[in-house]
Amino acid sequence: MNEFLINHLQLVAAHAHIWGFLFICFFMAVESSFIPFPSEVVMIPAGFMAVRGELTFGNPILDLTIAIIVGLIGCMIGSYVNYCLGLYLGRPVLHKYGKYFFLPPPVLDRAEEIFRQYGEITTFVCRLIPAIRQLISIPAGLSKMNFWRFSFFTALGAGIWTAILALVGFYLGYLSKDMTYADLVHKGMAMIKANYIWLFIGLALVIATYIAVHKKVMKSSSPAAAN
Repeated sequence: MNEFLINHLQLVAAHAHIWGFLFICFFMAVESSFIPFPSEVVMIPAGFMAVRGELTFGNPILDLTIAIIVGLIGCMIGSYVNYCLGLYLGRPVLHKYGKYFFLPPPVLDRAEEIFRQYGEITTFVCRLIPAIRQLISIPAGLSKMNFWRFSFFTALGAGIWTAILALVGFYLGYLSKDMTYADLVHKGMAMIKANYIWLFIGLALVIATYIAVHKKVMKSSSPAAAN
């Protein structure tokens, strides 16, 4: 699937100087919805085109910054779609009809299991993990997670992931501006895969800090609640 998308998105990239930011937002919205679509084939080239001056403003830093922002906006749009599917359709409807929209029951069950086991923090953590990245918004909707907390955690995780991909593309473009679209995506994905351990270490530290702070806050509020 990646090769198919790479070949076709390369044609879209030819119009990046005019429609680039709109394309980034649209495809990242698709990526964050229930439709299977790899964000790597969008944001890595976005960073690459930014450093080559091929986006709207021709200023590498400005274009990179805007690309990350519109990529995040697209992620939030797609995430809200999934959140609303869970919130308004509910489990029975999704289990009955989800298989027709890339959401088979086993996938939905696994996403809900992860959310139940680890709680709201999964809407942040899972944005940085392949396969479950998009779908974790559905159980958040099913559980009626607070909208603003959902938005905060999702934006935090999606923003980090979007920035990482764009910066990888920017870095590769800085090293060499003669790569093909396909070579760029493959090298970028290989770089991310090789350094995923550092991402997981960072996630572990964030989760540990969150749990520690959460427990401290709950503990300090207990006497007040008792009174």
